[in-house]
Amino acid sequence: MFAVVYRWRLHEGKEQQFVEGWRRVTDAIHARCGSYGSRLHRADDGTWVAYARWPDAEGRERCAVPDPEGVALMSGAIAERFPETRLQIVEDLLAEPAAP
Repeated sequence: MFAVVYRWRLHEGKEQQFVEGWRRVTDAIHARCGSYGSRLHRADDGTWVAYARWPDAEGRERCAVPDPEGVALMSGAIAERFPETRLQIVEDLLAEPAAP
C-alpha cells in the first residue's frame, strides 16, 4: 500500500471552509479514484495535516481533480502549502475501534 502526508498552514478564520473542501475532495477521490480515504488532523504547531492511503502510487497519480469546487474551497483557505511526503507502508498496526 501507499500513503501520502499533506501539510498546510491556513488563513485564520478559513478553517471550516478548508474542512468542507477537504471532505468534498476526499469523498470524491474515494468514490472515483479508489483511494482508501484520508484523515485530517490539526497539529499542535497550528498546521493542518492529512494522511491518505491508496492501493498504490500509480492509482494516485492517475487520479485527476474529481471535485474542482472542493479544491477551490481548500485552495482559498490555504496560506502555505508544505511539500507532501510519500510513504510506502511497511507494517500497519493501526486498529480502529468498533463502531458503537
